Amino acid sequence: MRIYSAMTGKLAILILALLAHPTASSAQVAIIAHKSVSVDHLSRTQLIDFYTGDARHWDDGRPIVLFTLRTRTEPRGSFFELLGRSSSRMKSIWMKRMLSGEGDPPETLPSESAVLQRVATTPGAIGYVSPDSTSSAVKLLPIQSKD
Repeated sequence: MRIYSAMTGKLAILILALLAHPTASSAQVAIIAHKSVSVDHLSRTQLIDFYTGDARHWDDGRPIVLFTLRTRTEPRGSFFELLGRSSSRMKSIWMKRMLSGEGDPPETLPSESAVLQRVATTPGAIGYVSPDSTSSAVKLLPIQSKD
């Protein structure tokens, strides 16, 4: 009985720890924004709305400027996994918006350092990099686990 009780307690602690930590995909990508962006965190839904063009302005009315990585890197794969959409699905969404005149797709940059540099120098910008590539020149936007 005592062994069962100890195992149950350890199992409960493990479950709580897993629930408290972000998903594996969000842990492999850091969402970054220009320091002037008025929010300190995002929900996954907000991030999806930004990158599908459904939301085009920050809460303060400033336009959202999107950046994405060109190369097939770990952060790019993790980012699309976090969105819950494949790269090809996102391209389809962006192409439809562009052809209908509803907006342009995110600017695609060749490297994480390019994303950092452009986000740091573009008011209203948002992008993503690997967690170990972040810099104090940008604001880190954690993704809330609940929408």
